[in-house]
Amino acid sequence: MSAVRPGAQAAGRTDTGPLPLVLLHALPLDASMWDETARRLRARDHHVIALDQRGFGTMPLPDEPPSLDLVADDLARELDRRGIDSVALAGCSMGGYVALSFLRRHPGRVRALALLAARATADTPQAAGARLRFADLILDDSLRDRVVAETTPSLLGATTRAGRRRLLAEVTDVARAARPHSIAWAQRAIAARADATAVLHATDVPAVVVIGEEDELVTLAEARETSAALPRGRLVTLPEVGHLAPLEAPETTVEILTDLLTRAEKAGSAGVPAEGASAC
Repeated sequence: MSAVRPGAQAAGRTDTGPLPLVLLHALPLDASMWDETARRLRARDHHVIALDQRGFGTMPLPDEPPSLDLVADDLARELDRRGIDSVALAGCSMGGYVALSFLRRHPGRVRALALLAARATADTPQAAGARLRFADLILDDSLRDRVVAETTPSLLGATTRAGRRRLLAEVTDVARAARPHSIAWAQRAIAARADATAVLHATDVPAVVVIGEEDELVTLAEARETSAALPRGRLVTLPEVGHLAPLEAPETTVEILTDLLTRAEKAGSAGVPAEGASAC
């Protein structure tokens, strides 16, 4: 997970300087989905690291069984390589599920958390089965284009689809360009993830849960449950936004993440414990 988008800072942080913010992307996109948000945050002198996850963007897909734990450990190794101890972590959809795995496997390294369009609970058997069927379909050369065309629009809200057709086309193009085996691997990894509610209960850091009012994949009720599981969680609902807030509402996403970083810095300067409890 060493690949970063142009403009990302290569220098690490140990005990001084701004708290690094790591941005984790959604499926089937890559770190470029954060480009506008990251640019605006860097203009405010925030230390932003947008990473491609394994199998997406510039990152290869290793020959290992699907598991989000592997992706979380990739992130830990990358932070170690940069000399970074702790971070603020923001994940959208699949990126949020990677963040949850990171919290469980690497407690104490997250000083602030943003979960966008991600639920704390595991998939139901029906939802997991649908993911596994999708993984099979995306590997079928005769069906792939139709599957992408039919499913990609649900990543964006109805308002976005109606008024920003160029964005819909861009997201669809990225989905078509994504490597099929990487998408299948990721879907199987997400389907196998564990319930993270107990992990969130133990994560006593400034946190925000973001949900678009037009999200067709994660419900407002699920977002409320996720926020309620966090001791210092806040819920933010975005009108006329679907599953991909960083693309549909980058300006608002910047304000949300800036507020989170401010809360984290204040908590640290006030001597409030900013790391999660032991792993659950």
